[in-house]
Amino acid sequence: MRSYWKLLGAAALLTSLSSCDMTVSTGGSSPAASGDGTGTVPVAAYPERVFWGDTHLHTDNSIDAFGFGTRLGPEEALRFARGERVTATTGIPAQLDRPLDFLVIADHSDGMGATRRLYDAPRMLIRDETLRRWHDMMHEGPRGSQRAVAELITAAANGKLPAALRDPQRQAEATEEIWQKHLRTIDRFNEPGKFTALAGFEYTLMPDGNNLHRVVVFRDGSAKTGKVRPFPGLGGEVDELWDYMDAYEKKTGGHVLAIPHNSNLSNGLMFELTMPGGGPMTAEYARRRAKHEPVVEATQIKGDSEAHKFLSPNDEFASFGVAGWEVGNLPLTRRTTPDMLGGNYVREALKRGLTIEARTGANPYRFGLVGGTDSHTGLATADENNFFGKHTGNEPSPTRAASPQNLGTDQGRFGYHYLAGGYAGVWAKANTRAEIFDALRRREVYATTGPRMTVRMFGGFDFTSQDFAGQGWVKAGYTRGVPMGGELADSGKAPVFMIEALKDPVGANLDRVQVVKGWVDASGAAREKVFDVAWSDPETRRMTGGRLPLVGNTVDRARASYTNTIGARQLRTLWRDPEYAAGQSAFYYARVIEIPTPRWVLFDALRYRIKLPPEAMKDAVAQERAYSSPIWLIPQKRPATT
Repeated sequence: MRSYWKLLGAAALLTSLSSCDMTVSTGGSSPAASGDGTGTVPVAAYPERVFWGDTHLHTDNSIDAFGFGTRLGPEEALRFARGERVTATTGIPAQLDRPLDFLVIADHSDGMGATRRLYDAPRMLIRDETLRRWHDMMHEGPRGSQRAVAELITAAANGKLPAALRDPQRQAEATEEIWQKHLRTIDRFNEPGKFTALAGFEYTLMPDGNNLHRVVVFRDGSAKTGKVRPFPGLGGEVDELWDYMDAYEKKTGGHVLAIPHNSNLSNGLMFELTMPGGGPMTAEYARRRAKHEPVVEATQIKGDSEAHKFLSPNDEFASFGVAGWEVGNLPLTRRTTPDMLGGNYVREALKRGLTIEARTGANPYRFGLVGGTDSHTGLATADENNFFGKHTGNEPSPTRAASPQNLGTDQGRFGYHYLAGGYAGVWAKANTRAEIFDALRRREVYATTGPRMTVRMFGGFDFTSQDFAGQGWVKAGYTRGVPMGGELADSGKAPVFMIEALKDPVGANLDRVQVVKGWVDASGAAREKVFDVAWSDPETRRMTGGRLPLVGNTVDRARASYTNTIGARQLRTLWRDPEYAAGQSAFYYARVIEIPTPRWVLFDALRYRIKLPPEAMKDAVAQERAYSSPIWLIPQKRPATT
C-alpha cells in the first residue's frame, strides 16, 4: 500500500552508487548560455508575446521514470522540446509539430539518477551479486527494469539493500555528480532569445500517499545553481523546503520559486485552512507560503485541479478531467471523501485565501496558474494527436487506453483517465531564464490543457471601449491597470476588465470566455460565480434563464476529427463587474473554452482500429480550456502586497 513511499525510501540510498563509472560532459556552453540571460538579448518594455513551455518534465534521471522503463535523458528531452525528432523509449519516432520556447526538467530530488547510474555502470565493475542481477534485468527492457525496481523496493523495505547503497557520503557524492552534469547539459541547450532551459527539480513530499509535491525552479545559471544540490522531499515538512530556498538565495544571491502540483491527489492537504499540524494558520506562515509559491500547476496528465462539481454545483464546466483522479490520493492508499475536496482544488484555494486574509491580513493562496505535463517519458507533449503517455508503460500502443495503471489499482484508474496536458503560457519581455522566471514570479502566466490559445487580461477602473478598439490597448492595460496576476486596490468603483482570447492557430475555434469571480461576503463567507462574458455566434446564441446554449459538436468519432464550422477564432470583451460591492475582497480569472474536440483515446481507436470500452469512450470528446491567473481586488484597508 505504500509502494511509492518505499520507492522513494530506496531512492535516498541508491544515490550512493558513486562507484559507477560515467562519462562527464565537459560542457562547452558560452557565458551567455550558462547565465540567467540578462543583457544577452533585447528586452521589451512590456510583454509583447506569449512564450510556451512545460514547467514539469521528468527524464531517466528520475528514479520512477527509469523504473517504468524510460531511457530518454535530459539531452533528448531538450532536443524534443526544441522541435527536433527523437526516438521514444519504445522505438517510436517522436517530434512536436511546434517547438516549445522553454522547458523545466524537474527530476525527483530523491535518488536523482540512481537507477540510471546502475544501468550505465560497466558490468565487470559491479562486484555485488544483487546489484549485478538488477543491472542485467534493467538491460532486458522495460519489463525487466520494472521487476528490478520492484525487488529494490522490497529489499529497502526489509532492510536488505546491498551495502554499496547505504553509504550517505557516496550518496551525496553521486547526487552532486549527476546534478552538475545535468546543469552543464541544460546550459548547452540554453539559447537566450530562442530557447530557455531552466534548472529545476521535483520535491516529492507525500505523507501517507497524499500528494504535496512541488516543482522547484531556479532563475539562475550554473554558476549559482551549481553551489547547491536538489533538496530531498522524503519525509519532513514543506517549510524545510522553504528554508532551503531561503538559504540558496542568501548564499548565491540568486532566486528560486516552488510550484505545487496535483493538489487533486492531496486528500485535502495541499490547500488547508489550518497549519499543517493543525490550529489556525498564522499570518507569518501565510506570508511565507505566498512568497515561495507564487504559482500552482492547475492541470496536467494526472488530472485537472481547477474546480470540482461538488464545490461548484452551479458551474456546468467544472470537474474537467477529474474522472479516475477524484477517487483517492496518488497511490490510492486512501479514498477521498467530500470533506477533503476543499483542499484539493485551485478555485476553492483562492476562496480560502480570501477568508484567511480576512482573519490574519495575509493570503497564502494568492497564486497564478500554469499547466505542466508531468510526463515521465522525457517527451513534453500536450497534444491530443501526439500523446506519448505518462510513462513508458503507456507510450502509444493498442492496449494503453484500457489498461489499469500502476499508480493505482485495476478498480480505480485506467489509461484513458490520463489527460494529454498541459502547458504554461508565459507573458515575458524576452525569452531568457531571468525574464521567464520573473513572469512566473509576478504571476503573468496562464494554464492550458494543451492547446496554445492566446489569452490576455487586464484589470482597471477606467478602461473604455475606445481603449479596447485601438492598437494601443495593451499599453493602456499596463499603464492604467494591471495584467493577469496583478492586484488592484479598491477605488470605490467597479473593476473593468479587457479580455482577449485567440484560438490556437492550428487548433479548434473558441466556444466562450468566462470570468470566474470569488469574494467574501458581508458575513465572512466565501462565494463564487461564473459569468459568460463573450461567446461565439451571439446573434443566435442568446442567454436563457441565465444559461448560454451549448456551442454544438462537430466531432466525427469514427474519424477522430472535427470542423471549425462552429465557434469563433477570436473573442474579446470589455467587462465590468455588475455585482461589485465597495470594500469587497475578490479575485477574477478568465476561463476560455474551446469547441468540442477528440481526445487522444479517439486517435488511438482510429490508429489501432480497436474498440474501446464504453467507459473510455464516455469522455473521448472534450472542451479543452485555458485558465488565466487571477487579478485580485483588494480593499484599501489592506493595501496590495506586491
